Amino acid sequence: MNLHNPLYVRYHDEEWGVPSRDDRYLFEMLVLECFVAGLSWECVLNKRAAFRAAFADFDAEKVAAYNEEQIESLMHNPQLIRHRGKLQAAVNNAQVVLRIRQEFGSFAAYAWGFCPDAPVRESWQLRTSSALSDALSLDLKRRGMLYVGSVTIYSWLQAVGIVSGHDAECFQA
Repeated sequence: MNLHNPLYVRYHDEEWGVPSRDDRYLFEMLVLECFVAGLSWECVLNKRAAFRAAFADFDAEKVAAYNEEQIESLMHNPQLIRHRGKLQAAVNNAQVVLRIRQEFGSFAAYAWGFCPDAPVRESWQLRTSSALSDALSLDLKRRGMLYVGSVTIYSWLQAVGIVSGHDAECFQA
């Protein structure tokens, strides 16, 4: 953890690993985790405010309606990670989230349905995927989501508290 970056410290201390069933937040974190691929979480976290502005505060219905002209506009926003594939994936994934909501009532009900009883406690040892992230990744891909490999989904599961990945010495554990 970068103790010199107050955004990073605050994110860890107040947000990371806290179980959430808020659809907007789950979508936000999914989009941000998809942008991490090939980068660091800190890089994406530092651009979070710009992402919130660019993606209508992660309102999945609004993002799902973005067209090619809006994506092109995002490509010219220097405050964002300007990767066309990831920007298009955010729009595509918003559309999939809306279909999941129709089927399950909420994105949270769908995601938490993979472990409905409680957050999964796992060793904090260096792990990048699990049987849970493998299964969820496979299902999300089957539904048409992009940039949702098992490693990305494992990070997302930890971020939203479905998997508890805090070190045993951490006050959050």
